[in-house]
Parts: sequence; structure tokens; C-alpha cells
Amino acid sequence: MSRDVKAGRLSPEKIAQNYADLHPLLSGHEAAVESARCLFCFDAPCTEACPTGIDIPGFIRKINSGNVRGAAVTILDSNIMGATCANVCPVEELCEQVCVKNTAEHRPVSIGRLQRYATDHLFEIGGQPFERAEPSGKRVAVVGAGPAGLSCAHRLAMRGHEVVVFEAREKSGGLNEYGLAAYKMTDDRAAREVEFILGIGGIEVRNRKALGVDFSLKELRREYDAVFIGMGHNAVNHLDMDHEDDPGAHNAVDKIAAIRQQDLNDIPVGRRVVVIGGGNTAIDIAVQIKKLGAEFVTMVYRRGFAEMGATDFEQEVAQTNGVLLKTWATPERILVDDEGVTGVRFEYTQNDDRGHLVGTGETFDLPADQVFKAIGQHFDENPLEADDCPDMDRGRILVDENRRTSLDGVWAGGDCVAGADLTVVAVQDGKLAAESIHRYLTDGAAHG
Repeated sequence: MSRDVKAGRLSPEKIAQNYADLHPLLSGHEAAVESARCLFCFDAPCTEACPTGIDIPGFIRKINSGNVRGAAVTILDSNIMGATCANVCPVEELCEQVCVKNTAEHRPVSIGRLQRYATDHLFEIGGQPFERAEPSGKRVAVVGAGPAGLSCAHRLAMRGHEVVVFEAREKSGGLNEYGLAAYKMTDDRAAREVEFILGIGGIEVRNRKALGVDFSLKELRREYDAVFIGMGHNAVNHLDMDHEDDPGAHNAVDKIAAIRQQDLNDIPVGRRVVVIGGGNTAIDIAVQIKKLGAEFVTMVYRRGFAEMGATDFEQEVAQTNGVLLKTWATPERILVDDEGVTGVRFEYTQNDDRGHLVGTGETFDLPADQVFKAIGQHFDENPLEADDCPDMDRGRILVDENRRTSLDGVWAGGDCVAGADLTVVAVQDGKLAAESIHRYLTDGAAHG
């Protein structure tokens, strides 16, 4: 069977329509009506559920009173990447889940959409609401220009420190620029957010500079007063089976990055596509390939719907966009011919009486012109020298509650440390680390 992979399966107009914003911006009237639904709770459970501790009733009250700029400042003071988080944060499992309006009779307040309304307004009118403190004379190195690194850099700059950010890729933004579905981050939102963050001053970004290649952690510790590591997940998991790198088999993470950086009309897609995995990355690639014109897209996960890493909302996005979600099957073999991948053989799975996943011995084949692997990512510690590597815990950098590592003067946060792999959590890590670094630089290591 020859593979059927090509670009331009749909017209440019149809692709543009398919890639329209997943969450359309609220109008002024809609924002006023929605904000009026909030009860402005004193001990707000939504604020408690937010990893960055945004004063949610506070910013919604400001929207309701017409102070939209003030609402944005309230958001960004706690979460400098509140604009991105308004689009990609799993609010249905965090703030909106615990909203007191979320009952059998009523839906929760649309916190995420109100947050986007406020932050988009601030970006549109321009201006930098945050000011730098007097220069401290201290210099801090930040490794990684993703959510954790940029959050840390911005808070340090606010405290008057000079920050140099080292980023391996051509553009800054990390996951926000390269790792999110294009329909979630339209209108160059990630780039505009980076520009806003850097607008405070005191932050220099050096792109195409990779740890372990262009510099070492030991060098940074020698040249700077403190170091923050925010490298995120820098490696992808593999199936460890033959032919997974043959033509037609792709790493979903790399493909998502390519879709974000290329003209959508130039992206080649198959007619029959199989996605292996059950997380949000699997959803992102499956939906995007379907929106580019693939006829059949099947996402296969080894366990049931309840065990999927993808949220219920993300699963619904996939299903409403024509993606078939198939559960209880694990890849056994990638099928190939002389031209590359032709499909995947799966084995049906089930839980045994001890709750362990086992194969049933029964298999089925799914034909495919393209196969995307989305089975997770991990932190690769190889860029860190063996004699200058912080303590690790199950493949991630070990940190304390202030995000300090075992190395003096070194902090870490984001997906390279243990915790939930969410943008909002990475932002909080960077913020907490920055405050700890500030105390370290001003009061000494004993008070970091």
C-alpha cells in the first residue's frame, strides 16, 4: 500500500476557518454580563485552586466596574503569563471546577474567558504596568526562555537584578511558542507575550545558546550570582520498537512545533492517520491533522477514557472535530513497506484482577499513511555535567519549596522538576524561585 501524504487537502480559506480561535474573545457586553454572575466570594475557592494564586474575584470585580486594565494588572501581578494561561489552562479542573456557581443547575463563571478578555485588552492598549526597582548590581542566569524561565526573569527584573536568559531555540516562549496547538494560540499571542515580559527591561535573551553545548552549568555558576534552570521537558519518549523512525512515523512534539512555525497550507498530511497516546499532546496533533484535511484520524490509548492524561474538555474537542478515540489497545508493531509506514498493529488490553494492564493476545491492524507518537516527554539530564549536577528524583531535578536545588546558588522549576506539567505551574515555579533568589542575593544564602 503506497502512502497518501500531501499538503493542500483543504482550501486556504477552509484551513483558516478550521484554525480560528478555539475560544473566541468576549465582547464588552458579554464580559459585563459574565462578570456580573460572579458572587465575589471572600474566601474564594477559585483563588485557592489557582496555582499562581490570582485574586480571581478581584479581577472579575474590576471588569464588572469597567476597570479592565486594572483587572489585567491584578492577573499579571500573580501570573505574568496570564494571557497564555487564559487560553490553555485546564480551568475546568482548577478554578472553574470549584466555582460556587458550578452546580447541577448552573455553569461556573467563565473565569478563563474573562481572564483573556482583560489581558488581551491590556496588550491592545499597550504600556508596561510594572516597574523595575533600583539596580542591585547582581546578575542572574536563566536557562530556558519558556514559562518558568520567563516568569523567573521578569520577577527578578522587577526586583532590580540583571538577567541573562539562555534559550536553545531560535524563538523564546518555550512550550507556548512551540508546543501548543495553533488554534489555541492564534495571532502570535506567544510572541506578543514575550515582548511584553521583556518590556520591563533588565532582561537579555540569548537565543540559540544551549546548555551542554555552548556553555556549562559550572561556567554559569562561576560568572553569575545565581542560576535558574527552566529547561522543561527536553526529550521525548520512544516506543522502542522497529520502524518507529521510518518515513511516515513522526514525533508528535516536533510536528506540533512545525505546524506552529510553518504556513498551514504547506503542511503535508495523510488521508489515514494514527496517533498513539492519550495526553493533551496526542489531542493537539490529532485535532490539528484533522483540521488540515486528514480523512480518518484515530487516536489510540492503552487504557480507558478515565485514565487518559487529556482532560475531559480536550477529549470533547477531539471528538467534536471528528477524531476517533479508541481505548484499551497498545501498539505491538509498526507496519511498513518499501515506501515507509503503512499502519500499526495493536494488541487489545485489559486490567487483570490486580488492576495491572495486560495484553489479551488479540490484535488488530489500523492502516495509516502517517503515524504520530505522543507517548510523553521527559527531562534529559545529559546537558548537566556529572560533577556539577543537582540531585535528581525519578528523572527530574530535586528542589525544595522555594525551588532551590542541592547546588548552592542554583534553582530550578517547570517541567524539569517534579509536579504537574502545566504552564501555570511552571509560571508559579519561576515566580517562587525568583523571590527566593532575591532573598539569597540581598540577605544571604541562609535566608534563601
